[in-house]
Amino acid sequence: MRVFGDRIGLARQYVDALATDGVLRGLIGPREPARLWTRHVLNSAAVAVLIQPRAAVVDIGSGAGLPGIPVAIARPDLQLTLVEPLERRVRFLLEVVQALGLGGCRVVRGRAEEVVGSCGGADVVTSRAVAPLHRLVTWSAPLARDGGVVLAMKGASARAELERDRNAVAAAGLVDPEVIELAGDEPNEVTYVVRARRSVRVDPAARNARRRRG
Repeated sequence: MRVFGDRIGLARQYVDALATDGVLRGLIGPREPARLWTRHVLNSAAVAVLIQPRAAVVDIGSGAGLPGIPVAIARPDLQLTLVEPLERRVRFLLEVVQALGLGGCRVVRGRAEEVVGSCGGADVVTSRAVAPLHRLVTWSAPLARDGGVVLAMKGASARAELERDRNAVAAAGLVDPEVIELAGDEPNEVTYVVRARRSVRVDPAARNARRRRG
């Protein structure tokens, strides 16, 4: 719980919303309320330590707000955009953002590939269990600025998935991919994150000018 600091009350409100409205609306499975804290909310908030101060963050496929809402609670310095295509989930997200007073958080309806114009240029693009890595990177990378970071939360098979999809990661313009393990509040609780950086594209005219000077 320490990740939320003095904002733990907001995290509790969010968990209550997931356990009630989230289940009733079909956003959370009926068996999930008993493990919302450990499996979902704390697991999601763990990724906040990998995000630089005051970053612009886009969370794709937010669903019920994971990991975006826990990250927004833990890190009020961030500017967070939650991207979600389904209307019923968007309504839930809007209600939660308003109820919790998350002023630095906005909700945008649409698929990741549809919102590049309005949400692109992010410092960080996050996701949690959205799709296989080879598809996920094609949605995430275009939303990141040059030098920006993609953080894809995965399960324990993250390393095997990265090895399998390493070529797809490179083809999406991402470099230096790695798997990071983040220890949670509970013993043996680990969050796996695939982290990669969008390569910095060099303008051909600028490159030719440097060559002429050299």
